[in-house]
Amino acid sequence: MIDAQAESLGRLGMVIDKNVFAPAAAAAVAAIATAAVASAAPSAGYTIGPNINISASCSGQNAEVLQAVDRGLGYVYEEWMGCRGIAFARSTDGGRTFGAPISVPGSVGSNVNVWDPAVAVASDGTVYAGFMIAKAGEWYPVVATSFDHGATFPQVASLVPPDAKNWGDRPFLAAGADGIVYLTWDYGPERTSVTFICAAAGSCAFATGDLNVVIQKSTDHGRTWGPIIPVSPGFPASGGDSAPFLVESSGRIDLSYQGYHITDTTTYSMDPANTYFTSSGDGGATWSKPVLLGPPDLTMSLSEWWIDGAFSADSAGNLFATWDTQGSEDAGWLSFSTDHGKHWSALARVTPSGDGNAVHIMEVAGGGSGIAYVSYLSDASGGYQLYVRQYSITKGWLTPPILVSAQSGDISVWPGDTTGISTLSGTKVVVSWGSAILVNNQPRAQIFAAVVDFQSA
Repeated sequence: MIDAQAESLGRLGMVIDKNVFAPAAAAAVAAIATAAVASAAPSAGYTIGPNINISASCSGQNAEVLQAVDRGLGYVYEEWMGCRGIAFARSTDGGRTFGAPISVPGSVGSNVNVWDPAVAVASDGTVYAGFMIAKAGEWYPVVATSFDHGATFPQVASLVPPDAKNWGDRPFLAAGADGIVYLTWDYGPERTSVTFICAAAGSCAFATGDLNVVIQKSTDHGRTWGPIIPVSPGFPASGGDSAPFLVESSGRIDLSYQGYHITDTTTYSMDPANTYFTSSGDGGATWSKPVLLGPPDLTMSLSEWWIDGAFSADSAGNLFATWDTQGSEDAGWLSFSTDHGKHWSALARVTPSGDGNAVHIMEVAGGGSGIAYVSYLSDASGGYQLYVRQYSITKGWLTPPILVSAQSGDISVWPGDTTGISTLSGTKVVVSWGSAILVNNQPRAQIFAAVVDFQSA
């Protein structure tokens, strides 16, 4: 979850140091020379395109990818930790090839630590690339803006909080109309309250802390930003974190978040978390009472180190939320709403039984009316592998889990806390993920992308 601890630079589960990244190749819209693997054989109902290594020109480790698409143009945008800071690459041909990665402006420097990328594209084609930074004793989001479809990012804004020695983590971006863009992030006024549980080959989760989900708004394409507004009730120590969201065409904001239960406001100790839904009809100024998704006994462990929870909508406005819970086993879930979040469906299990306590890093993307695509990166096989499957509101699961990744990633190397998934059309899905392969006989995390076409949708 959190990829930076205290004020040490480069503290990750696999210890990424900013100095190991060689300069990125010059930006060019050309196919990456791939360590790409061969295309999987077609199967009934879908085809899997080649696994493209989009980070091949970035030396060192590459992890924690997120994705956005411009469906009108067929452009795919990928952002991850790599290339000496935060890396960005785009495809102008629907994910078949990618240009050479660039470093997002503001993310490279001798005195900064950066983590947790976030990316979004507006209906007018404006691209927003965000990330977290630790600088001058504060942790806060930075948002770079591109007005030429991701070719360059001439505008960079820092969302510096009003209090010194705060903590911050995991931003998400979503764009509305007329230059409006929103950012949620995990925020706490007092960093000394936060303690961590760190995995040997993962990142870090929270043991205690003044966790809160907050939102900020820009009405001028990310040039200036409004004040911090609490989303999860109970600020300044609500227990909320990790808040993916979307903006409907009406301007309504729909959001899901992971809510821990703070049991002591002195020590900020917490019980395991549940997933909640909330919405705002006034541009984020006020929020509805959070709705619990799923049974209360299905919880997320305090030691869960990945970003748990994803959120999307299909072309008809139906909402989909995914997350995974830990108990006797780790299981992934999907729930949907057909009435803008007033009511939610019973849970549909995403991951197969028998995976035990395997990691399931889950994402969801809405497709055509009533259709969702769910992906998960799992180490159940003994190495990291990415799966995707298709769901119908009326028919249930239309496919079993489909193995997309042609190589199994080294389980000893952190792949990142997130993966990417987007729909390019009603049947075409592009996915991205981190996975460690051998480079010069050493396991090195790389970012891969592939297109899956579901002809039967």
